[in-house]
Amino acid sequence: MTPRPGFEIGGQTLAPGARRTVDLPVSVLSDHTPVTMSAHVIHGRRKGPVVFVTAGIHGDEVIGVEIVRRLLNLPALRSLAGTLIAIPIVNAFGFLNLSRYLPDRRDLNRCFPGSAEGSMAARLAHLLTEEVVARADLGIDLHSAAIHRTNLPQVRVSPGDEELMRLARVFAAPVVLRSDLREGSLRDTARAMGVGMLLYEAGEGLRFDETAVRAGVAGILRVLHDRGMIAAKGVPRARRAPLVCRASRWLRAPQGGLLRTYRSEGDVVDKGDILAVVSDPFGEIETQITAPEHGIILGRAVLPVVNEGNAVFHLAAIAPSDRAGDRIGAWNAELEAERLFDEDEIL
Repeated sequence: MTPRPGFEIGGQTLAPGARRTVDLPVSVLSDHTPVTMSAHVIHGRRKGPVVFVTAGIHGDEVIGVEIVRRLLNLPALRSLAGTLIAIPIVNAFGFLNLSRYLPDRRDLNRCFPGSAEGSMAARLAHLLTEEVVARADLGIDLHSAAIHRTNLPQVRVSPGDEELMRLARVFAAPVVLRSDLREGSLRDTARAMGVGMLLYEAGEGLRFDETAVRAGVAGILRVLHDRGMIAAKGVPRARRAPLVCRASRWLRAPQGGLLRTYRSEGDVVDKGDILAVVSDPFGEIETQITAPEHGIILGRAVLPVVNEGNAVFHLAAIAPSDRAGDRIGAWNAELEAERLFDEDEIL
């Protein structure tokens, strides 16, 4: 029997059965401090697919960092088949500065595939593309809403990719949203390279959300099990199919003022329901924001001060027959009751 070859990344080779943190050099700061993109690589003894999990492309999205931390401490990975590349912090610059962006104010997720000779964002994107995406069969990218917004846990997939849609159902977040690719995004570049990718969105920037973290860990485990990389033990079973949404829109503030929201992410609303009211500081002018159709709230603003045109609610249209309210309520109850890991495995 031919022995499984080692796995090469960042100029290092991992033997079958090895796991190691590989520091991929990114830059040197003006004070001569080196900056790296650190990837924890687990190269299983048995053959299987190569899957990457990335977080922190936007430096203020800390929920994904915690998901990766918990994932790497789970016993299920000790007998991994295939190879897992986990990068908790892609954008170290933004993470250290509590910022979504790089120091030059570029959004890293608009700079892929990047260039070895370009801006800092382009070079970082190029490093991730060449060292990680090019070696993978599948990717899972973890995100949160921007600061002052929050998202219901959801998986976004490209329209027309039925295998990714199947994997999104396996992940089993409460909602799957068919979402067009953005030029320059990691998801767009991965697809051009023939690498399927799931995008997980949950919670708020610079805030921990236990539900979002637990749902992310559980979903990744389900996908790894589906791909034959880990055993079924310790993998939470999805008891309900996610709600699939094919389109969504943002509802915006009709005027500037103080925002009072009456509905939250995960709520199912009917056409005409009052979602929020925007008032001037004197209470003399109050304008309602109502639901334009039957749908589910995927995300919302949490900052009570708004300007005219600010995005307030992210609404996806659904059919009344979907019984979305029952699904979301049952999903929350099951997640709270599910034993994903022991306390000493979290800390």
